[in-house]
Amino acid sequence: MSTEITTSFVNQYSANIQALVQQKGSKLRDLVGYESVRGKNMFIDQIGQVAAVKKTTRHADTPRYDTPHKRRRLTLDTYHWADLIDNDDKVRMLIDPTSDYANAAAWAMGRAIDEAIVEAAFGTAYTGETGATSMALPATQVVDSSCTYKFTFDKLREVKRMFDACDAPMEGRVIVLSAQQLDDLLSETKVTSSDYASAKALVQGELDTFMGFKFVQLNAKDGNGDLILPDVTSNNTVIGRSCLAFQADGIKLGIGEDIIGKITERDDKCFATQVYYEMAIGAVRMQEELVVKINCKES
Repeated sequence: MSTEITTSFVNQYSANIQALVQQKGSKLRDLVGYESVRGKNMFIDQIGQVAAVKKTTRHADTPRYDTPHKRRRLTLDTYHWADLIDNDDKVRMLIDPTSDYANAAAWAMGRAIDEAIVEAAFGTAYTGETGATSMALPATQVVDSSCTYKFTFDKLREVKRMFDACDAPMEGRVIVLSAQQLDDLLSETKVTSSDYASAKALVQGELDTFMGFKFVQLNAKDGNGDLILPDVTSNNTVIGRSCLAFQADGIKLGIGEDIIGKITERDDKCFATQVYYEMAIGAVRMQEELVVKINCKES
């Protein structure tokens, strides 16, 4: 065989585009409260707890007590994404990647929703008549504030106790954690065989609920390449990660404009195809008692 036959070797290219591994859309959108929003800000009124008093005499005067009112401000932000595909790109690639770009954009929008929900859960909420009063998540709503231990069953029981103590509804309770935290939970040596079996089923995807909580793994990253679940730092060193527990009434997602996609021809860009996606959303923590930050050490 000729030693020059290598000059006739050819390359074969797939007719399909493979999407790299990623979270495809939002995992938390349907687990929190929802409001349709018109305008930049929306104010959500709340009524607090009242107490009945004992009537001790006949023909007593009618009692009057001030019902406590509160208000939370939800602010919308607009997210968008776009990319261009030149006509000669399609010729050189032998395929049209337009639909794949659209899928990637829609998935990114979904992950941005999850990021907004996590930021609202841990961040500053705004309350008061005009929404000008800031409200941080209290220290009493943080489990293992010094981030000394990994994710343990003791932490899970503590969160359950906190929710039970404030009469949080049993339905709609959620634990959001990373793959590392779920693995740490499973690796505990002191867990009972029944606990181990349940945790193992969580890992294997055979069930997604345990101790009254729906477990959601959130391993998606933000635009900077960092996990959406934030780092815990000490002396500028990352020592762990903050996981999230909430009941559905504790967080509100507002949608002014749901995810929309437009694929158009740009005559100002040599008639290139533009894939454009946009949405206007916002999130706010509604009740501090229904949101818990769980700090977890990572090896």
